[in-house]
Amino acid sequence: MDSSQLLGITTFTYLFASAIYIAALVFHNKRIALAGTLFTIGALLVQTAGLGLRWIESYQMGIGHAPLSNMYESVVFFAWVIVILYLGIEFKFKTRVIGAFALPLAFLAMAYASFAPIDKGINPLVPALQSNWLIAHVVTCFIGYAAFAIAAALALMYLLKSFTAGSDAVAGRFPALRTLDDIIHKCLVFGFIWLSAGIITGAVWANSAWGTYWSWDPKETWSLITWFVYAFTLHIRYTRGISGRAIAWLSLLGFLAVIFTYYGVNFLLSGLHSYA
Repeated sequence: MDSSQLLGITTFTYLFASAIYIAALVFHNKRIALAGTLFTIGALLVQTAGLGLRWIESYQMGIGHAPLSNMYESVVFFAWVIVILYLGIEFKFKTRVIGAFALPLAFLAMAYASFAPIDKGINPLVPALQSNWLIAHVVTCFIGYAAFAIAAALALMYLLKSFTAGSDAVAGRFPALRTLDDIIHKCLVFGFIWLSAGIITGAVWANSAWGTYWSWDPKETWSLITWFVYAFTLHIRYTRGISGRAIAWLSLLGFLAVIFTYYGVNFLLSGLHSYA
């Protein structure tokens, strides 16, 4: 069995886990929810093995780099971090309802990696990627992106619950609005720290690769726009005490910026990051 097969199994296991979490939410059944957690942990272990095996395969091919060098590998890593962060939230806040919104994000990321017409091969690194800053930059950015993805899922839950005002039986099973708002805030702070680190490590990497810390490349520009969206969100929360729906809407807006920064820029705008 190779890494592609393991990661393929992961995709369908995340789909199954998502369905279990949604069923647990609809039927309000704790045993079904526990099954969702167990399937998610199992899928995470399989995905971890898949990532590790892909790294080993890279060395066996004489290439030898971490599985973070192209869109396929970065999206797989993105899904992996989403699941780790989600499980951390589940264990911390003792609620499995969030899985009905968070796990589908991991599944969609893996489904895109598996079925989209993108290069899935293990290829030699282009000169710009041959740097020790590659791992630091990609890891920090995608931890931040994953935190923002979880925040967006929570924001959607917040808005559904607040607009239905408890009249909807399913939304009524979500955590309390104050709890959702608190977790959204924590995810935004966590993601903002890692995104900031990602931009800094990227600047250092850019200087070693292209001789300048910042070149207003489309990827860099949109990363900065994304950073400002979240900086503004946290700023108005700290200085104006704004919370609730406004922060939820801004979390969704910020995640749209994340998606465009990573996906949209790669396909719609050419630049120094066109290999990504």
